[in-house]
Amino acid sequence: MADIFNEVDEAVRRDRLEKLWQRYGVYIIALVVLVIAGVGAWRGYDYWQGKKAAEAGATFEAAMTLAEAGKHQEAADAFAKVAKEGVAGYRTLARLREAAEIGTRDAKAAVAAYDALAADSSIGQRFQDLAALRAGFLLVDTAPFNDMSQRLEPLAAAGRTFRHSARELLALSAWRVNDSAAARRFAEQIINDGETPGSIRSRIEVLMAMLPAAAKS
Repeated sequence: MADIFNEVDEAVRRDRLEKLWQRYGVYIIALVVLVIAGVGAWRGYDYWQGKKAAEAGATFEAAMTLAEAGKHQEAADAFAKVAKEGVAGYRTLARLREAAEIGTRDAKAAVAAYDALAADSSIGQRFQDLAALRAGFLLVDTAPFNDMSQRLEPLAAAGRTFRHSARELLALSAWRVNDSAAARRFAEQIINDGETPGSIRSRIEVLMAMLPAAAKS
């Protein structure tokens, strides 16, 4: 008797499944197809990204080789290609290196390239600060101290990644225009910062020794 009831229950379940399949089977198939297509698309994108990264890495390395060989125009062109076509991880580095190669021939154009990077919030604060600092290195011997101050004082604030180098450039710029008070102020920031690298501290101690006595009292 129990077998009869089991057979009836099985027939009822089978009938319900058939009705469900007739009603929703098309949607189930479509969902499965979408899942398979999504997985395939993701794997294809992942492969494409890996291929692009490898290509960008190879082009970047080739550009580095050109730069080391003194072929600055060719290197700048190669870095520009990576900056335009490479994956995100290489684009910013390539833009920085392109500016550096431009700087071997045209300091003004290089400063403009660094300024564009410094103004680009999409690359992140550290890269922005690095670009501003690199521009400062090109300008320290020629730019007015007020210009250097506007460019680099934000970078010299406590906690900023490149504060030590920014302070050194500001001290040098102030010393160049005989602003001993400003030179002393930035030199003291360097001396009083326990994280200042030894090489920068040594150079600033030499600068401090050259300041007029009144500025050191």
